Order: sequence, then C-alpha cells, then structure tokens
Amino acid sequence: MSLFFASFLLLAQAAASPSPPPSPAQNVTPGKPVVDPTPDPASSHFTADAGILLVAIRPAAVADYESVMTTLQEALSKDTDQTRVAAAKGWRIYKAAEPDAKGNTLYVHLMTPTVTGFDYRPSLLLDELVKELAPDLLTKYQDAFAMPPSKLNLTEFANMSVAPLPPKPKG
Repeated sequence: MSLFFASFLLLAQAAASPSPPPSPAQNVTPGKPVVDPTPDPASSHFTADAGILLVAIRPAAVADYESVMTTLQEALSKDTDQTRVAAAKGWRIYKAAEPDAKGNTLYVHLMTPTVTGFDYRPSLLLDELVKELAPDLLTKYQDAFAMPPSKLNLTEFANMSVAPLPPKPKG
C-alpha cells in the first residue's frame, strides 16, 4: 500500500511541474514517436500516454542499481537516435525517501509522455549504447531486484490545473 501512495505522490508532483497545459482538444502529442512493441513478455513498453515502472531493489544492491542507471543516463545523454532521445526526454527516475516494509529501496520510473511501444528496459538499452560495459555490471543489475518491476500504463483522467471538459456524448 505504501508503494501505491508513493507512486501517487510522485504523479502529483510530476503534474505540478511547470509545463504548459495541453489544449482540451489535444489527446496525443503531435509527432510523438511510436515503435512496434516487442512480443517479449519481459519487455517494458507502454501503450498509453504515460507509464510507470515500480522497482524494488534489495538494500545491499542499491549502489549497483544506481551505477547502472547513471551509466544509462550518461549514454542516453550522448545518444543521437531520435526514438531513444524522445524516450529519454520524458523519462524520470524517483527514489523513495523511505524503504518499503521489507527494507527494499523503491524507485519509480515515470515516463511522460511515453514513446509508445519503445522498450524502456535498461539492460537492452545498455547493450545497444555502451560498447565497453564492465563485465559484471549487468549481472549485478539483474541480481539487484527484490522482485520483478511492476508496469502501469496510464491514461490521464483529469488535469487539475484546468477546468474540466464537458462529458462526451454517448453514442
């Protein structure tokens, strides 16, 4: 339950960040990249405008996980592939201030907007972007997870900074 509230608070915080409100008629970002999703059940792709990955990391492996995320961040900051650039632009990672009930450190990956169908798996991206990876970096990364990440596809229900739209007619 604390994981739910943590993600809820982070979404509220992200919604409060300074960005121009979308126009009422705007449902999708014009020119937003879309790639075909992979059939791999372990993929981390999203089909909605926003997405969250909730990640629980074992206490002894926090440094390993953060090292991988920093390595990926550095690689993405130098990347020129337009699809990956678009994905990185909307990707934020938040670290919970308190551990979960089992002592795990919680990370919330917030993707808004998503690149629909793009696989946000750090291990795949590192394989594509970093030619000289430390030999045990990905093994340590894989061993860091306390449980598999939870993935949520999100569709905006309300933007609390603008007046509500009239309901759509049924038909």
